[in-house]
Amino acid sequence: MALSNNVIGAINFVAMLLSIPIIGAGIWLANQPDNSCVKILQWPVIILGVLILLVALAGFIGGFWRIPWLLIAYLVGMLILIVLLACLVVFIYMVTMRGSGHLEPSRAYLEYHLEDFSGWLQRRVRSSFKWERIKLCLSSTDMCSQMNQSYTMAIDFFNSHLTPIESGCCKPPTACGYTFVNPTNWIAPINNIADPDCIQWSNDQMQLCYDCNSCKAGLLANIKEEWRKADIILLITLIALISVYLENVKSGSKSPEIPVLEFENKMADSDTDTWPEKTSPNDLLT
Repeated sequence: MALSNNVIGAINFVAMLLSIPIIGAGIWLANQPDNSCVKILQWPVIILGVLILLVALAGFIGGFWRIPWLLIAYLVGMLILIVLLACLVVFIYMVTMRGSGHLEPSRAYLEYHLEDFSGWLQRRVRSSFKWERIKLCLSSTDMCSQMNQSYTMAIDFFNSHLTPIESGCCKPPTACGYTFVNPTNWIAPINNIADPDCIQWSNDQMQLCYDCNSCKAGLLANIKEEWRKADIILLITLIALISVYLENVKSGSKSPEIPVLEFENKMADSDTDTWPEKTSPNDLLT
């Protein structure tokens, strides 16, 4: 019985450790500049990780000290959390299936279009109320100003591999035909009606292309890349949690039993100790 309790406790301790990658993924997302401005996924991931930690702790206590009702609560609670984690993994995969950059002539970086992304992600940035808050958050960062220090020549800038958010928010779309001065300062062409975003560009360092659809698309492309990385961590953790859960169910279903042979030997020894030795017929006559 003690061995079984230790095994169940050890299994649930592993489940506790598996909550760490989930919480870590949520904290990592929260520390990314774009996700910290949007605030969609990080808190659900962190909360789910904390719940898994608490439920696994309850299973560890119930398994080590053999508290049946706590083990039952653990099995039910962990099953629900595993289902929720599986749904989250599938959801992230589905909403990040669409959306990729487009090559432009003589450019190493990619251009991004809002309509390429899933409808669910588009709705997170299309609302003017939501975007005003996100735009203020993005413009308060130094991601665009840092580009001025990194690229002084046009050829270096055009051959650079910008992040999606830098490509979409810090410069005008390539199709607009603006002339390069520095990464955040451009000369407008005579005719700039090629793209609706062309008239949205401003050399004002607090405005730039933050009102452009290309900026919204670049933000979603950045989010997609980061969510995909987090989704891989969540998927691996989900598989490990399922394995631990099944092992827990298997260990919990086993009850310690005395082997049949050992039982028979004990019974034989008991007969020898308790019953008198057999008497011979001569002993009876005397």
